[in-house]
Amino acid sequence: MKKQLLLFAFSALALTSCKDDNIEAYELEMMSGDWKMVKRETISGKDNKTVLSTETPSDCEAKNLLHFRSDYYTSYTYYSGTGTDCQMTGKTEGKYTYNEESKLLSIKNDDDTERWHRVEILTSQDLKLAQLFGAYDQNNDGTDDLIYITYKR
Repeated sequence: MKKQLLLFAFSALALTSCKDDNIEAYELEMMSGDWKMVKRETISGKDNKTVLSTETPSDCEAKNLLHFRSDYYTSYTYYSGTGTDCQMTGKTEGKYTYNEESKLLSIKNDDDTERWHRVEILTSQDLKLAQLFGAYDQNNDGTDDLIYITYKR
């Protein structure tokens, strides 16, 4: 009986003390691929609930692609034009870092400054980022407001 109790105690300890080392790899794999922005929201910094503005991309902007690879490469391809006459007007490339515990994502494009985001939602179809740079007070209440960008596959 003592052996069984001891075995149970060690098993419970081993199961609770293990950290899944594959969580970051899993989330990087889920993040990998092409993402299109579907919405940019500015939320009140005072209550983190009140939507101050919502933007959806125009025809050509809707073709813009944010791309991640699991080897920490990232690119952003952007388009401009009017109506159905959309042309690729540029592409930025760089590296990113991601911490699965803090959910912090840093994107450093070539010849640009590092820009930080917090991953709010990451699924196989949805990516929602809180922008941690360029904050401003849109509604003049004395508190910087938050910008959330939602992407879909």
